[in-house]
Amino acid sequence: MYRYFEINAGSSNIRCKLYCREKGVHEKAIVFCTGFAGHKDNMAAYRFAEKVLSKKDVMVVVFNWPAHGDDVKKKLSLDDCSTYLELVIREMKESYGASELTCYATSFGGYLVLKYIKEHGNPFRKVALRCPAVDMYDVFSSSIMENDEYDRIMKGKEVKVGFDRKLIITRSFLEDLKANDIRHWDFLDYADDILILHGTADEIVPFESSKSFAEDNVIEFIPIEGADHRFQNPAHMSLATKYVMEFFFDSQV
Repeated sequence: MYRYFEINAGSSNIRCKLYCREKGVHEKAIVFCTGFAGHKDNMAAYRFAEKVLSKKDVMVVVFNWPAHGDDVKKKLSLDDCSTYLELVIREMKESYGASELTCYATSFGGYLVLKYIKEHGNPFRKVALRCPAVDMYDVFSSSIMENDEYDRIMKGKEVKVGFDRKLIITRSFLEDLKANDIRHWDFLDYADDILILHGTADEIVPFESSKSFAEDNVIEFIPIEGADHRFQNPAHMSLATKYVMEFFFDSQV
């Protein structure tokens, strides 16, 4: 059902996991972008791919962001994130023959996808975002970092930040996040091709911030009542998957 592969280009070594029914060329592919400290073996991605492949003949690719999982880079940067996404898109088109790409991104991954679209145009037919961290700088400073971590970073220290997994965060990274606040950017030209889902009980990314972003850009927004940030309740995750698949495939599933 799946296999691992790597994309090597310049200083980038992107480690990926590809889900598909069988070997061969598939016309459609879904790029699954994980959140902060996620990785290619993400369980939510696995369950989503399992559900999609049971109904559709598509590929689902998951990859490590820079410094995530077993990626070789030690420090996280927004420029590297954009490069990784660009290389994954190119690989799926050129090496795997996908003529149509869609994207499913969560949390930090949602922020990165929106940033990429605004800077490079939208390479995806449709984009579904679950709990996108549109206020990523604020999320870092108020929800992810603990105690004196922010102060230490702003003094020039390299600090490991995160939950179960921790990544080295630098002052330059936080400053880049602050300078790239996508809440102030206009996404109206892309709105028809974007869907946002957000749990009303999200404890990491504020529900209202995501809702306001969707309203400002006339993006379809679906609240999932009672869902936390990770959609740990299987019923909430199942509902999210249903909405995403209907959005991607223009039909009930």
